[in-house]
Amino acid sequence: MNYEALCNEVIIVAKKAGTFILNEAKNFSASKIEYKGLNDMVSYVDKTAEQMIVDQLSQLLPESGFIAEEGTSNKTGETYNWIIDPLDGTTNFIHGIPAFAVSIALKKDNELVVGVVYEINQDECFYAWKDSKAYLNGNEIHVSDNEALSTSLVATGFPYYDFKRQANYMNLFSDVMQKCHGLRRIGAASVDMVYTACGRFDAYFEYNLKAWDVAAGILIVKQAGGECFDFVGGDDMLGSGDIVATNGKVSAELNQIIHHHFNS
Repeated sequence: MNYEALCNEVIIVAKKAGTFILNEAKNFSASKIEYKGLNDMVSYVDKTAEQMIVDQLSQLLPESGFIAEEGTSNKTGETYNWIIDPLDGTTNFIHGIPAFAVSIALKKDNELVVGVVYEINQDECFYAWKDSKAYLNGNEIHVSDNEALSTSLVATGFPYYDFKRQANYMNLFSDVMQKCHGLRRIGAASVDMVYTACGRFDAYFEYNLKAWDVAAGILIVKQAGGECFDFVGGDDMLGSGDIVATNGKVSAELNQIIHHHFNS
């Protein structure tokens, strides 16, 4: 499998979906919102974009299956499965906040082999494939060289539907806030991940996530020289819903703080 060539095709797919989403954003009405659960919103834009993506990826790799947020396809591939978030940052989109993205990853068995995140409003496409460098609009990117949490800009996300661990999170939030240079919350996990990959953030952490939120970002961060792990320091990011992404230099310091609040 030529993953570089496949990645280039996926970029085209992501950008087509992004163009559709951006055009719909101009006249989007709150009356078109549906609720899948508490604070878990969706619209025809998410669903249509996902259908577009699934249809095109099916042509690229007919034997592949799909793990997609809106459940457009329930096909399971024996070897290859796409992991898709057609509109990461739906809440931002609905409220007219310009920070949302298309996220597409390909998993071969249990290995991520292609990752594309297209941040629509900035027209920034981040991507990587197995054994490649990581790229932004054709230019190689790399994680930051920052070696201390005290001088790091850190991203996070807030829980919005499962509040059982909210107290742990708020304590963690407070702790990290006092030990880093600053905390940011964009509202789109895939964007947080790729901003870490290109050095805008030095680290990112969040819980209560789904595989489609982070799969593409995980590969891009790793190929950019960074590290990704779950809240116990393992590699079950897709299954646990917990993610930490760093430049590799602040991993131990951040992991120690997270472990104190979530695993002690």
